[in-house]
Amino acid sequence: MGDPKKSRKKYSTPKHPWRSDQLSQELYLIGSYGLRNKRELWKARTELSNIRKQTRMLLAESPEIRAKKEKEFLSSLNRRGIVGSKASLDDVLVLTVENILERRLQTTVWKKGIALSPYQSRQMITHGHVMIGGKVMTRPGYMIRSDEEKDIRLSEGSPLREQVTST
Repeated sequence: MGDPKKSRKKYSTPKHPWRSDQLSQELYLIGSYGLRNKRELWKARTELSNIRKQTRMLLAESPEIRAKKEKEFLSSLNRRGIVGSKASLDDVLVLTVENILERRLQTTVWKKGIALSPYQSRQMITHGHVMIGGKVMTRPGYMIRSDEEKDIRLSEGSPLREQVTST
C-alpha cells in the first residue's frame, strides 16, 4: 500500500526526454501557459493519458455495458469542462494536452482578462488574490469545473481590486 507520509507521483516522465522536437514543444507549452516547470506539463500529459486509456477501455466493452458507462464518462468530462455536451468517445481521443492546460485556474484567470499574462495570473493566485465563489484559491494548477468558471473573481480584501476599479 505504501507509506501515507510519502505520496505517489502524479506524473510520468517522457521515455526519451532529450529529443530536440520534444524539448522545443515542451518549452513552447511552458512559456505559453506560464508553467513553473516541466513537472506541471507532465502532470497534464499523464491526466490526458489516463482519460484516453479510459476511453479505449470503454470502446472495448460490450455494447450494453458501454452505453451506460459512456454516458457517465462523457458527463463527468463535460462537468470538468474538458469536452462539450454533444461530444462522443472519438472526440475524447483527439484531445490534446492544450485542452487540459486550458482548464487550469492560472490559464482561466489570464484568459478572462483578470491578469495581463499567465505569469501575473500565477502570482495573483499564489498570493491569494483570486476567489472561486466565496473561497480563496492559492493553487494555480487547480482544474476548473465548468460550473465554477463564471465565479472566478478577485478576492474581497485584495489591494488589486482597488487598482482595477480606479482605472
